[in-house]
Amino acid sequence: MSVISSWNLTISLNTTISLSWRSSLPSRAIFPRPKKPKTLVVLAIALGAKPTVLVAEKLGDAGIQLLRTFANVDCSYNLSPEELCTKISLCDALIVRSGTKVTREVFESAMGRLKVVGRAGVGIDNVDISAATEHGCLVVNAPTANTIAAAEHGIALLTAVSRNVAQADASVKAGKWERNKYVGVSLVGKILAVMGFGKVGSEVARRAKGLGMQVIAHDPYAPADRARAIGVELVSFEEALTTADFISLHMPLTPATSKMFNDETFSRVKKGVRIINVARGGVIDEEALLRALDSGIVAQAALDVFTEEPPPQENKLVRHENVTVTPHLGASTTEAQEGVALEIAEAVVGALKGELAATAVNAPMVPAEVLLELSPYVALTEKLGRLAVQLVAGGSGVKFVKVTYASARGPDDLDTRLLRAMVTKGLIEPISSVFVNLVNADFIGKQRGLRLTEERIVLDGSPEKPLEFIQVRIANVESKFASAISNSGEITVEGRVKDGKPHLTKVGSFGVDVSLEGSIVLCRQSDQPGIIGKVGNILSEENVNVNFMSVGRIAPGKQAVMTIGLDEEPSRDALKKIGEITAVEEFVFLKL
Repeated sequence: MSVISSWNLTISLNTTISLSWRSSLPSRAIFPRPKKPKTLVVLAIALGAKPTVLVAEKLGDAGIQLLRTFANVDCSYNLSPEELCTKISLCDALIVRSGTKVTREVFESAMGRLKVVGRAGVGIDNVDISAATEHGCLVVNAPTANTIAAAEHGIALLTAVSRNVAQADASVKAGKWERNKYVGVSLVGKILAVMGFGKVGSEVARRAKGLGMQVIAHDPYAPADRARAIGVELVSFEEALTTADFISLHMPLTPATSKMFNDETFSRVKKGVRIINVARGGVIDEEALLRALDSGIVAQAALDVFTEEPPPQENKLVRHENVTVTPHLGASTTEAQEGVALEIAEAVVGALKGELAATAVNAPMVPAEVLLELSPYVALTEKLGRLAVQLVAGGSGVKFVKVTYASARGPDDLDTRLLRAMVTKGLIEPISSVFVNLVNADFIGKQRGLRLTEERIVLDGSPEKPLEFIQVRIANVESKFASAISNSGEITVEGRVKDGKPHLTKVGSFGVDVSLEGSIVLCRQSDQPGIIGKVGNILSEENVNVNFMSVGRIAPGKQAVMTIGLDEEPSRDALKKIGEITAVEEFVFLKL
């Protein structure tokens, strides 16, 4: 089956299913020739008729004109959820911005006709990706056109905060002349910490350098050489917090970054810091920020985004005297709006023509038999990637990755494209807003400077089992957990599937055995009695359930690595207590 090219013309109701790359995706070594489907749903465009594109939110004229060269365009704005569900069954494509919720009900109401959803912008929080994929609908976004606009707005808020522009403006318009009250601070020589060194973050850094600021950045993935090229030093999260005079947020909203700036984080910042957020509202705990402002820990904040948009009128943060707010204007320039319109229109038209864009954020159709055989191996590859990237010390950057597959099947029987995509997904998604799948994995990896190579080890034995083990190695980096560095000098993690579930079986040169679910604590300790009990007691006092534990050692009485699988995330105090056990030489907490 041609996984890449056949999805848009026919959908077999008998031989294929779709998958969500936001969950664990199965893969398989062999892509078999599909059986002839009994029932086909054929797109209207295949019969020569023009497809219909529903534009549900305002889109730039350039994008609308491009769409009209290929499709019938219905511009219907401010539709209620009920009206959208009624209209969607007559449409082949839907284009939205951030205000329209494309829910499971929308895909169900489309009754199979909707083939592509275009999100005019970066974030796709308002689109149910799982439902889209289950219904054979491709989702594309426009991630690049508004980069400069967002960066410029970040700088605008930075300068506005430093000189109290909004407050002074309101004061003068109220008939006052309070020059002494609104004395600002200079930007020259101040330290700006850019949190998230992607497209927007790096553009903010360039502009801040031009203002005479000293720029540092924290991003666990960004290559150090790219940062150095524009005069920016990559630092740890802790160093960014404790040294910055200004903090500009540009990280995506992921489970790892949700409410990253909370009471505990604010307790570690430099007193009097000023915070700018043009990324996502959810990365800040708004109640915690309010407390930090009231206490003087945070001198000022400038916010373009909020957890709830628009925020309630009684929102105390919005009304705070030391907070400057704008209504999500990051991408709101004439040029950016036209650029986004063209980018999303091109992606939607390309998808309707049968092309799969690099901005696709969900998976193409994959045969059911492919999914069934290798689903645990796909889960394994993603989790190995997630573990490996979390072991990299901040500021190191990830560029060189090698994936080794051990199998009794011949090379011609092992198509590893999906496995490679899932390793890339595991390496990138925990620290990025990018959605990685079979379609865009190589593109995204190359875009981020990731050089991923593959190696196959052919084993003796029956080819009934597709893979014996998978190993992921990251070269030329430092590790948060020194024991993860193997004899070859690389961060190394290895795993295999046992009883249908992914297991971690090696960290560095230490053999371990722990089920890859929940979270993991890795401890290196002196091999002596009582250590397991001490760690277990600390976790039990926190009501943290241990689902799996194993110990790998060099020799009796020497060093050992203990691997603990946890159902819940332990508190910082619990982790601190583990680290204070005399025999524990190092430890690290990893989220799956």
